[in-house]
Amino acid sequence: MSLPTESYLIGLIGDGVTPSLTPAMHEREGAAHGLLYLYRPIDLSVLGLPPESVGELVRAAGNLGFNGLNITHPCKQLVIGHLDEVDENAARLGAVNTVVIGTDGRTVGHNTDFSGFLTAFRTGLPDAALGHVVQLGAGGAGSAVAYALLTAGVGHLTIVDIDPARAEGRASELSALFPGASVTAGTTAALASLLAEADGVVHCTPVGMAAHPGTPFDTALLTPRHWVADIVYRPIETQLVREARALGCRVLDGGRMAVGQAVDAFRIFTGLEPDAERMRAHFLGLIEEENRREALAAGAA
Repeated sequence: MSLPTESYLIGLIGDGVTPSLTPAMHEREGAAHGLLYLYRPIDLSVLGLPPESVGELVRAAGNLGFNGLNITHPCKQLVIGHLDEVDENAARLGAVNTVVIGTDGRTVGHNTDFSGFLTAFRTGLPDAALGHVVQLGAGGAGSAVAYALLTAGVGHLTIVDIDPARAEGRASELSALFPGASVTAGTTAALASLLAEADGVVHCTPVGMAAHPGTPFDTALLTPRHWVADIVYRPIETQLVREARALGCRVLDGGRMAVGQAVDAFRIFTGLEPDAERMRAHFLGLIEEENRREALAAGAA
């Protein structure tokens, strides 16, 4: 038998999280550090529970000896009211995706979505021009990415969303948090002129996922001077990333953010320094294995 201080029991609360690659990433990195590290999905859809049950699940995890939890859609905002403490960045974002549970049951919330993208951006696109960046998508993931871009020093961030009101609301919120930067809302109709003036573009919508193929805009609008970051990671090589690279743009694939948030969460849970490149290599291996299984299933059909 092991005590909570001698091993790690981590969970992932969210809707439809059973296929997540995060548990395998954490467990493999834990093994590399010689840790007994177990990570289990707590899938609301499997359990038949509503998002509002997140507080009850957090309390139950503490009672059952969990060391921590990752929180994903649709509970990142809902969980905040059930925590004892929330760190500054998570509070400013209004979203928590990582919860540490102390041996005394005290819960502290963090946000590694923003920090994961920030690290990915700084390491994957070093020296990227930050004068003017256009971001597509103002949803939950987009909020964390925008916060990271402004933290990185972007001077002018234009947020574009199919819902203009959402883009305007997000721009207003971020302007208050980053008074030294210019944060504006743009429209899809103005995208051509916006990209003509921009240094880089960040994509934060579902377009490009296996279930939503295509590109979020006409990539003919890109030139080699642009850099392009995508947060979609299934597939890793989205059509946007592929076409932008072919045009001579520097690119950042969505796997960088996915691994980055896992790296930061592992560090928060254990106090140990994870090997980011090792975790990325394992992540890419998991994606390849998933692709092989899908190809075999398609062939059998």
